[in-house]
Amino acid sequence: MGDPREDAREDAAPRRPIDSERGAGTVLMGALALLALLLIASAVLLLQAASAASRAATAADLAALAAADAARGLSSEDPCPAAAAVADQHGAVVEDCEIGATGPGTAVIRVSVGMPGLLPDAVGAARAGPPP
Repeated sequence: MGDPREDAREDAAPRRPIDSERGAGTVLMGALALLALLLIASAVLLLQAASAASRAATAADLAALAAADAARGLSSEDPCPAAAAVADQHGAVVEDCEIGATGPGTAVIRVSVGMPGLLPDAVGAARAGPPP
């Protein structure tokens, strides 16, 4: 027979088989949390891009209206500086200003709005004036 202390240790602490899936829930929850963070970050970037595109379109529309009014003589300013002033008030920069390209008294304006972070600048374009 064996030592009674060894027999007692074997009875007191039965050995459990090693479970190969132990801790798998923690890893799975960590991966799901990371996936949720990535989805939230993607949604934030998408919303920022949509907001900047809307701002660019609004700034282009208003700048084109101001330039067309100046081109038709409804205001005393020069058309392109008038468009630049309106675009600046809306946080945009005039990239291109064409007066009379699509007919007398018309303005075609292209503006860009800077985007913070990873995204490129949002661009908007508009035409204003009498119908062609």
